Amino acid sequence: MSYLFNYSTQQRRYKVHGFIFSMLLIAFFLVSCKHTTLPNQYMIDLLKVAAQNFNNPDNVFSPESVVKRCDAVIDSSSNKEEVINAFDKKGNALLQLGEEQKAIDIFEYLLKKIPPGDILQRQPVLKDLAIAYIRLGERKNCINMHGAESCIYPISKNGMHQDKTAAEKAIELYKILLADDPGDLESRWLMNIAYMTTGGYPQQVPPQFLLKVSNDDTLHLVKPFTDVAANMGLNFKCQAGGSIVDDFNNDGYPDVIISSWALTEPMHYYRNNGNGTFTDASDSSGLGYLTGGLNIMQTDYNNDGLKDIFVLRGGWKGNYGKIPNSLLRNNGDGTFTDVTKESGLLTFHPSQTATWADFNNDGWLDVFIGNETTPGEALHPCELYLNNKNGTFTEIAAKAGCSITEFVKGVTSGDYDKNGFPDIFISTLNGNKILLKNESAKDGAVKFTDVSEQAGLTKNQSRSFPTWFWDYDNDGWLDILVCGYEFTSSLASYAAAEALQSPLGNAGRVFLFRNKHDGTFEDVSAKVGLNKIAFAMGANFGDIDNDGYLDFYLGTGNPQFKSIVPNKLFKNINGTTFLDVTTSARVGNLQKGHGVSFVDLDNDGNEDIYIKMGGAYKGDAYENSLYLNPGQNHNHWVNLSLQGTVSNRAAIGTKIKVTFKENNVERAVYREVNSGASFGSNPLLQHIGIGQATAIEKIEITWPVTGKVQVFDNPPIDINIKIKEDYNQLTTYQLARLDFVSGKHALVECLPK
Repeated sequence: MSYLFNYSTQQRRYKVHGFIFSMLLIAFFLVSCKHTTLPNQYMIDLLKVAAQNFNNPDNVFSPESVVKRCDAVIDSSSNKEEVINAFDKKGNALLQLGEEQKAIDIFEYLLKKIPPGDILQRQPVLKDLAIAYIRLGERKNCINMHGAESCIYPISKNGMHQDKTAAEKAIELYKILLADDPGDLESRWLMNIAYMTTGGYPQQVPPQFLLKVSNDDTLHLVKPFTDVAANMGLNFKCQAGGSIVDDFNNDGYPDVIISSWALTEPMHYYRNNGNGTFTDASDSSGLGYLTGGLNIMQTDYNNDGLKDIFVLRGGWKGNYGKIPNSLLRNNGDGTFTDVTKESGLLTFHPSQTATWADFNNDGWLDVFIGNETTPGEALHPCELYLNNKNGTFTEIAAKAGCSITEFVKGVTSGDYDKNGFPDIFISTLNGNKILLKNESAKDGAVKFTDVSEQAGLTKNQSRSFPTWFWDYDNDGWLDILVCGYEFTSSLASYAAAEALQSPLGNAGRVFLFRNKHDGTFEDVSAKVGLNKIAFAMGANFGDIDNDGYLDFYLGTGNPQFKSIVPNKLFKNINGTTFLDVTTSARVGNLQKGHGVSFVDLDNDGNEDIYIKMGGAYKGDAYENSLYLNPGQNHNHWVNLSLQGTVSNRAAIGTKIKVTFKENNVERAVYREVNSGASFGSNPLLQHIGIGQATAIEKIEITWPVTGKVQVFDNPPIDINIKIKEDYNQLTTYQLARLDFVSGKHALVECLPK
């Protein structure tokens, strides 16, 4: 008995102890899970709070909240007019959410409530219904059955819809609208687009409403590009955002990083495997846990030779845009760590634009951030952070004279006056174009002076967006390009007016200011053929035909769904004129365009164009494009990868001059190292075309801190060259030619580490 008792007692003890142990184990796991932190948890938590605050019916960019408010009005109000307005707002919010059929049902319901003879009330609803049908057609065809030709203007061949039902309904609605108002330019443009999707353009378009496709490239100087993003798995569909194409693991092959401004959509990192495939390393790198980011750019803030990432958030969002930016340190092992707080860069301002440069020439990169102050709301002055050389920054904008308080949409830096210090140009929605001259003394305090008026940049006060410094005419002096963003209606109206050769004022103009070498600039826009409209959001420049003259590509649009206009490519003709070659190049995507990167991604010596597509709303998300350059000619080129030692490691701000003879005529090409324009990032490696020259006479590198010039005589061509500051021996290397056309290579998935 005692044995049995002792055994039974012991067994009970074991059971109790086992139960307690089990409970402790479960508690341990619960506590562990509760405190398990993802990479960059602090920033993740901040972004989650921002996302919660974003959901407000007063926020025009939160259609989910608008729908809820409208439903509450519809369910409770006895005021008929109030209910009708709620239905109208709900229909448009559903369209913004991508619920096209639900929106169509509401707009058709509203039409039944409006007397047939009440044209003034019917027209807005008819327009909403028509665009809802166009969007439904896009979803069924361009999105659900996406192909390389989808939404490429002018739409033809494989870009035409297989299911034409929605587009045909839109056409009938536009016929009604134009019968009531033949001067309705918006409806006229959109009807022509709808006819293109059905294959009825131009023959079926009523002659009085036909709009001809313009094409400056009548000589077909540019061969058509092909969108191969889907082949490579680089066509991720999301909302507006930024792009960087650059080498983040120092293997020589450029990787692709994208972001979305939506606080529910994460960043993506596609690592180039150097064999024609990419690996999705988003989660293993830690980037896949970070959301938001209307624009992104690379830097090397700590001079360790690894490219870091700066993410800009909150642009356009006003009081709902008080969202932190992120500085992401490249750890060199495939991961990134958010160091925003410890670096001293943690602030809460709406922004989408910044520029990294060594403003005090101490060999370390600083950052100027252009914030957005909405009239009538809280002030958000621009910020200038000087690098403390220890991983931290100090904000000095007010002290340095650059604490601008405007609705800033673009900033760029470059040494326009050749005094050895990088200056700043600022583009704003207030209409001001601001040039800040860097008058810092060697080893002295940083000081900027507003010289906009003296420079001749205050004559035109139209609103503007992306901008950049560049030397478009290869005279050795930096010029300025800035894109107008002035509109009062949907961009379809302006596109129709341009097609009719009757542009509506200065709306959407591209401005080119030529450096006159004396501190002033001349507006040469009309003189060089840039009296065109674009309404650019994303933008960047590169040399698509290796002639040594920089071309540029604009991602166009605005948040309105009726703003269906093509992105545009402009070719530089010998630094004297620009041609709109969008049609012949087949790169005129009608969807919203944002971050743009020029890069020779397949290593064939020709620069391709990667663009981050997508609009402000969930229903305006779209697949990204990689426009592969087929090779325009047999021109030659050289790629220069620079490394600073005394100057900043990334060599940003370093000046390049390449001299050669083409057809027995000596000429030179000039570059200043940067990532390009103010919306989208090119590689810091500089791709330089040398035209038909079969040799380079010399390469001259002027380093920013010391001003020393390194000269390399008779370097090789059609190859990649590494140049290190103060080392007079250049290094050459070659990369494997990659096949992006066959579609044999799928995106390689990466398992989380």
